[in-house]
Amino acid sequence: MKTYLHTHIRVFPAAIVLLSFFIRNTACGQDKKVFKPSHELGINIGHEYSFSGISENGGKNLIVLPYWGLDYNFRFAEKFSLGLHTDFIVESFKVETDAGENEEEVTERTRPIAPALMGFYKPTEHWNLGLGMGGEFAKEGNYWLNRIAVEYSVGIKNGWEVFGVFQYDLRWSAYDTWTLGLGISKSFGKR
Repeated sequence: MKTYLHTHIRVFPAAIVLLSFFIRNTACGQDKKVFKPSHELGINIGHEYSFSGISENGGKNLIVLPYWGLDYNFRFAEKFSLGLHTDFIVESFKVETDAGENEEEVTERTRPIAPALMGFYKPTEHWNLGLGMGGEFAKEGNYWLNRIAVEYSVGIKNGWEVFGVFQYDLRWSAYDTWTLGLGISKSFGKR
């Protein structure tokens, strides 16, 4: 018994050293990606939807508004980026807005532009989750907004990607929209 225990006590530390050497060399031997910051420029097209729309006969109605989006992102870390995402609604429309004190009024919007400064987190290779703040600007007046976005992208080749976007814009004391769009983007500065 003494010999069996004595032998195993000497073999155990040697096995630990050998195992740690194997794990370290295996981990270091893998092809590690070196992150390099990049700039991304994208364009997308889709529709914005609002349940606060006013129809031609004056009733409250779901409105569907075509838009173009222009997106810029700076990916400063593997999973994080900052950007400016701007939506251009290409139609004029009427919506019911909150006038305060439980009152609502009808507001006309003439082809508004809605830029937002966005922060994105990329939990997986394809998904991007974003949160930001900006404004909607039209000749009738401006509104502050908060934007939540979920994007799914698939790489094509040489830094090109196609992506789908779902976002929700909450305009302060006004109206809300949700957006569905498809786009294409190009990354610059990656290795």
